[in-house]
Parts: sequence; structure tokens; C-alpha cells
Amino acid sequence: MDFLIVTGLSGAGKSRAVDALEDIGFFCVDNMPPKLISRFAEIALQSGGKMTKVAVVSDVRGGTLFNDFQSELDLMQQLKIDYKLLFLDCSDEILLRRFKETRRRHPLIDQSDASLERAIEAERALLVPFRARADYIIDTSNMALAQFRERINTLFLENPSASMQINCMSFGFKYGAPAEADLMFDVRCLPNPFYIDSLKYKTGLDADVNEYVMAWPQSVLLLQKLVDLLDYLIPLYMKEGKSQLTVAFGCTGGKHRSVTFAEKLYAHFSEQNLSVSVNHRDISKT
Repeated sequence: MDFLIVTGLSGAGKSRAVDALEDIGFFCVDNMPPKLISRFAEIALQSGGKMTKVAVVSDVRGGTLFNDFQSELDLMQQLKIDYKLLFLDCSDEILLRRFKETRRRHPLIDQSDASLERAIEAERALLVPFRARADYIIDTSNMALAQFRERINTLFLENPSASMQINCMSFGFKYGAPAEADLMFDVRCLPNPFYIDSLKYKTGLDADVNEYVMAWPQSVLLLQKLVDLLDYLIPLYMKEGKSQLTVAFGCTGGKHRSVTFAEKLYAHFSEQNLSVSVNHRDISKT
């Protein structure tokens, strides 16, 4: 089990870290009282493999409960529960700006004479020992959201190229275009197997339909151009932190040409070791 404990300065991006971790398959719990961390870790270990990637966030929002954080980390070591500690840092100047922009209330503002500067200073002093024992430190001061997500993916994914889930979809325009499509390609420009009696009631999952669709030079050239385009676009989407991409191929009924192209792209992305799935929305409709 990968068990990650996240802490750090208020306003440094712990909520964004949770979002990024959830997108790569972590079971996340925010604002957990320190005393519950070891108990929760034991529950996760006893889940029978249902919880293999877990992240919990614990910080000064817990008030006096956070006083137990140090002893709880020590207890985790005594219990021989393997964990990693991620600390999120940020400059005072950026934190001041973020709190003023969001108008969020700092957790220590009441103990700091209503001074945001003093609250940040007090929290930083309180967190010194945890920053020192952190396995990972991310300074988010000048880090864009996409860069932050990329950093999380690099640290906690065995295969960072799997950070974005790609869904190859086929559909029929006669049933309406899919609202969830990020990229949509119309393949009705290609010869239609529907008009071949032996292929009419088959689908692009059948070898003879697949062979018919790809027997035409324009089909081969279109597929190559789409592969080239998507091979160029996908790394750009990943760099910007996109977690899901739906590539949809449409033909008239969603059974022949669109299915063939969705399957071809699915095979191509699978060979590149990307996280990809395929979905034929209208293949069973009459």
C-alpha cells in the first residue's frame, strides 16, 4: 500500500494536491485529526487490496488536535507502517496574496491578534519539524496549476504517461453527438460498409468490416494524419494538467467506420503505454 500523509502551510495548495492525487487513483481524506492516522492506515491495510493508494491531509485546521501530529508520525514508525510525508511550502508574500484574493480565513488568525502576517509566521514556526522530516517538499510559490499536477504525477505515478485517461469513443450522428467529447472527428467521408450486403449487419469489431474500411487509400491516410495530430496534442494536454480526454469518431449509425477508427486509435495508444479505454456508444442500437 502507498500511504501518503500531506501537510504544509495554509494556502500552499493542499486542496489542489488532493484533487491531483484523486485523479491518479488515490483514496483521499482531507483534514484528518492526527490521532486517527495510524488507525486509518491499519484499516486500509486490512481492506484486502481495496485501498492500495491512500492519502490523508492533516494540518493546523485541526486546532489543538494537531498537537498530536508529531507523536502520531512516531507511532506510525513504531507500528512499522510504511508512509511518506509530503510537505507543501510557499513564500510568505504569495501566501498573503492568496489569502487576500480568496478572502479565506487563516486557521491561526484568532491567535495572532487578527494579523495575517503573524498567523503565517506562527504557522511556519509550528511546521518546522515536519518540513525537516518530509520525504517530499513542493514549493508552490511560482508554480502554475498544470505544473503542480505534473509534479504530483511525477512523484506518485509509476508511469507518469498514465496521468491522463484517454477514452476512444465511436458514435452515430443519427443518435446525436456526444456532449462529453473533447475532440470529435467525422468519418462519414469514407466508403460505407452498410451498403455491402455481407457487412451491413456486422460492426467494426468484425475483421471483414475492419478490412473493408481500411482497404481504401483515403482511410489509411486519414488514420495516419489523425495519429500524427493526436500524438502531437496529447503531450500538450498532459502538460496543461488535463486528467481526461475523450476522442470521439462519428459515422452515420455508429457501427462500422467510427468503430473501426476508435479501435485503431485505442490500439495505437495502448502500444504507447497510455491509460486508454474504448467505448462504442451506439454499436447495439437498431
